[in-house]
Amino acid sequence: MQNKLVEWIKGYTDDWRRHRDDNYLEDWKEYERMWRGVWAAEDSTRSSERSRITSPATQQAIENHTAEIEEAVFGQGDHLFDIQDDMKDSDPRDVEYIQNYIKQNNKKQKARKYIGDSILLASIYGTGITEVVVKKVTQFNPATQAMPGMAAMAVGVEQKEVVVVAYKPINPQNFLIDPTASSIEEALGVAIEEFVSAHVVAQKVREGVYRDTDIGDDSPPDEKLEPTMIDENQYNDDKIRIIRYYGLVPKALLESTDEEEIVDLLGDEEVSDLMEEYGDLVEAIVVIGNDKLLKAEKNPYMMQDRPVVAYQDDSIPNRFWGRGIAEKAYNMQKGIDAQLRSHLDSLSLTAVPMMAMDATRLPRGSKFEVRPGKTILTNGNPAEIMMPFKFGSTDTSNIEIANKFEGMLLQATGTLDSAGMQTQPAGSGEMSIVLSSIIKKNKRTLVNFQDQYLIPLIEKTAHRFMQFDPENFPVKDYNFVVNSSLGMLAREVEQLQMINLMKTLGPDSPIMPILMQGVINNSSLPNKTALLEQLAQASQPNPEAQQLQQAQTQMQMGLIQAQIADLNTKAQKQQAEAQQVMVDTQLAPEETKAKIISSLSTNSQGGSEEDKTFEKRVRIAELMIKEKNADLKELDIKQNAEIVGLQMRKGLTK
Repeated sequence: MQNKLVEWIKGYTDDWRRHRDDNYLEDWKEYERMWRGVWAAEDSTRSSERSRITSPATQQAIENHTAEIEEAVFGQGDHLFDIQDDMKDSDPRDVEYIQNYIKQNNKKQKARKYIGDSILLASIYGTGITEVVVKKVTQFNPATQAMPGMAAMAVGVEQKEVVVVAYKPINPQNFLIDPTASSIEEALGVAIEEFVSAHVVAQKVREGVYRDTDIGDDSPPDEKLEPTMIDENQYNDDKIRIIRYYGLVPKALLESTDEEEIVDLLGDEEVSDLMEEYGDLVEAIVVIGNDKLLKAEKNPYMMQDRPVVAYQDDSIPNRFWGRGIAEKAYNMQKGIDAQLRSHLDSLSLTAVPMMAMDATRLPRGSKFEVRPGKTILTNGNPAEIMMPFKFGSTDTSNIEIANKFEGMLLQATGTLDSAGMQTQPAGSGEMSIVLSSIIKKNKRTLVNFQDQYLIPLIEKTAHRFMQFDPENFPVKDYNFVVNSSLGMLAREVEQLQMINLMKTLGPDSPIMPILMQGVINNSSLPNKTALLEQLAQASQPNPEAQQLQQAQTQMQMGLIQAQIADLNTKAQKQQAEAQQVMVDTQLAPEETKAKIISSLSTNSQGGSEEDKTFEKRVRIAELMIKEKNADLKELDIKQNAEIVGLQMRKGLTK
């Protein structure tokens, strides 16, 4: 039954390997040579080519891109993620403990180094792959212990078994996947094949992880599985070819332990060939060493996930394998190498001295050489027998064209070097426009890295700790939020923009401390935390200055209120004067009438009854006018009294 399970898995992995090698392997080998600057005969651009120089343009693009992504991921140190706490949980200490626990594990297991290796592999080959490994290790810690019966302490070490989660970057040449799948989760299975030292396998057999099977310690050499694909001489002793398969296998093959014929678990019912092949599959982990079964078990992880994560450096829709920097730079790299090699081949003809001579007039058996101090024998006049000879002159345009090709390569890969930045416009606005497309391309890669790689990696790590170390890692449904910062290039552009904005503002601007805080946050200064604390303290107001400012404000408010009261008094006075003018205007016609009547009465002659009656009427009219005038004066006095009272009350309230 073990042989049948191995045959079933190898039947698929062989087909997957064949498809991968036919479509990608030769390109991957050339990408590795371009990255390392290694020449190979198949990389020649023409049959007469003699030069073997390889331009470092692709190396520079790969390293710049890798550094940019690493800076964006690790720019804030080891703070790769946050955990969103439950809204009902008022104590955030549990979440802080979990964060610190995972960070401590990642620091001890060198997670930054191995994640960076995966980013580098993705830049070269287009796909970054990492295997999540759970293991128990013996941890040694310095400790002291009281010695019984003695007033002394013994110094030694304390052993403790701990569960750790490690990350292992996988080269694409060591990875197999179902060609029809675009992700690890939807594939029938994935496999990691590599050469492992024999003592490592023996140790796991001793620990009971692997079965004790006679597999030998020698494997036939296979350059495809070596750590590098371009080394000519490989070490072939004391190593075992291991295949770690994570995926679906037939349940009958996994559970049966004898050599009896397999019975179809679907029963005696007639089923299609498709259902017979794939109708009853279970998630499993199978390890094969030198074509012998070492381990076979159902997936032991509580989330039933596969311990592998992968991401594309640049997405190719509906494909698992992505597009890397080397693939983007391929055509321009070929053009640069062709121009440089043509230039060097031309130099070999124009720079090295050559001679044309009459061979019949040279001494028999002489070997002609040109070097300082050399004596040349001729049969006759040397000026007639020998003549310096040159094949024209070397065209310098090859170097200019190579530089233009390098600019196209940097444009295609979305990278930029320091020399390229010096040739860009000096203005900050022009520089931002030039770099904006580069920053956007890096952001696309960063989004792929976060969604496809970093978040699943942290989640798998937390689930492993929940399952295998529940005492130190409580089981909860955590929500992980990945932290990322700006890449180095984007950070420099943002710094330049903020500095230019600060130049346009005065030192007393309220926005200045905010901009200064942003500049310090984006910097890589070693004392950044201390500077931020000092800036926060400087931005806090001085209590004495604040009290003085409040007193000045109160004085200004009092002065304004006094001015308002004075203006109100003047307005009321003007209103009273206007009313007095109105009353005088109304009384003027009545007084005129009274005066006319009085004049008529005085000038009248005789003392008849009619005159007496008229005189009475005149007196009555005068009394009515005086009474009306008195009423108006009394009203004016009342209004003036009310104005004075209102002003007195306002004065008291002040």
